[in-house]
Amino acid sequence: MSKRDYYEILEVDRNAGDKEIKQAYRRLAMKYHPDRNENSKEAESRFKEIQEAYNILSNEQKRSLYDQFGHAGVSQEAGGGGSASGFGDIFGDIFGDIFGGTTGGRSRQARGADLQYQVTLTLEEAVSGIEKKIRVLKNSVCTECNGSGAQPGTQPERCGRCDGHGQIRMQQGFFSVQTTCPDCRGQGTVIKDPCLACGGAGIVRKEKTLSVKIPAGVDNGDNVRLNGEGDIGRPGSQPGDLYVQIRLSRHSIFERDGDDLYCEVPVGFATLALGGEIQIPTLEGRANLKIPAESQSEKIFRLRGKGVRNVRNGAQGDLHCKVVVETPVNLNDDQKQLLRNFEESLAKGGEKHSPKSRSWSERIKSFFDEIVS
Repeated sequence: MSKRDYYEILEVDRNAGDKEIKQAYRRLAMKYHPDRNENSKEAESRFKEIQEAYNILSNEQKRSLYDQFGHAGVSQEAGGGGSASGFGDIFGDIFGDIFGGTTGGRSRQARGADLQYQVTLTLEEAVSGIEKKIRVLKNSVCTECNGSGAQPGTQPERCGRCDGHGQIRMQQGFFSVQTTCPDCRGQGTVIKDPCLACGGAGIVRKEKTLSVKIPAGVDNGDNVRLNGEGDIGRPGSQPGDLYVQIRLSRHSIFERDGDDLYCEVPVGFATLALGGEIQIPTLEGRANLKIPAESQSEKIFRLRGKGVRNVRNGAQGDLHCKVVVETPVNLNDDQKQLLRNFEESLAKGGEKHSPKSRSWSERIKSFFDEIVS
């Protein structure tokens, strides 16, 4: 007999989201759970079927295999939902949301929170790489009590309510569910004489100095992760990570776009008209840039390999220099007369000296002719 489609079993569409699948599982599992259907072989069979379907569809990797290859792709994975004894394992996430604990008597040591710290670099620091000292305020294990929460010389005592198990059993209608003990909060112990330094928490807020090696080529918004340097969730739990986010300060010459650099270079009219060679700055020092004769203002010249080396693949970006004509200022009478004479000589040469001006005049004439007509 062929197996039923898992989406059909949970009564959801194939494009259903995780939340919809979880809600469908909760509804059907409650309906067909053996505690509510004593001596019903059909209900027991349906419950196993529902468990198996949820076991596959609630896991992203298993669901992907099932969507591609059907039951054959998950045949080894699907067998895990066979008996009603596995009810607590799969239902743990659902009832953990309701009662704030876990089922099956297994306590979860919550991982500590990740932290973020922003560090500002100059462009030169980001390009070459640098080691920075930072000071981070984070949750750390109390050194007075070594994380026990008890005053030095004393020890936490076994919780009387849960007898040290950290879990108590709660009756919810047809269900008997284990949840976190409210007295010891799942620890199994209570503190009669709390540590004065941490107030019994076993954790204190402490400033720590860290050395961060920032690799060459990082860009604005990049993160450098320091494993295990985040907050401690609780004593004995795995700490979170620290993400050092890069921020670049404004540069006086260059603007950065990815691995490329951009700058504007003021150039005199004579140099653009006659051609010449100018000096431009690069991150490696000065470089010479040849300007061809009759170059126009705002022409962009690209210097290959003069940008930033990519932090991931090592590719070298380029430097883009835009030359901008600088109009002379504070001219004396002789200089002004020279410019007037020069302008007159250009006019005598006709349109060959100013092809753009001629094109512009023709476009203006055509524009007004269209308006009049």
